[in-house]
Amino acid sequence: MTTVTPKPTAATAVRLGFALLAAAAVNTAIALGALALDDGGIHMGLAPAAYLPATALGLLLGSIGWFVIARTAPHALRVVVPAVLVLTWVPDLLLFAAGATAANVIGLMLMHLVVTTALVTALRPTLSSAADSVQQVATD
Repeated sequence: MTTVTPKPTAATAVRLGFALLAAAAVNTAIALGALALDDGGIHMGLAPAAYLPATALGLLLGSIGWFVIARTAPHALRVVVPAVLVLTWVPDLLLFAAGATAANVIGLMLMHLVVTTALVTALRPTLSSAADSVQQVATD
């Protein structure tokens, strides 16, 4: 039996582009809300110059990780994705020591959740298309 691994395609690139636009828009709304509630805080990571490149970088690194794991152990994504999300919250929580408010920290944590959700939504079809290909090869 031949195994088929998920590979980036033009459709995947388009989905990732839309994921970037959606994540950037939602993160902007979250940042504005967090800034409105962050009275007297340090406003860490809530400026567009901070969160927009971080959103793009998160999607890029997440995509690379997704395809590496999907090729070797696709079922591990169910554990790895939430675990990595929780790990990204650790630096956010450490901002309390720097004087960040709860609004600032929760806003950043929500931003990480948005990027993760956008990435999974964009890349999940790569797993089903690989599974469909494997099933077709198995039935041939």
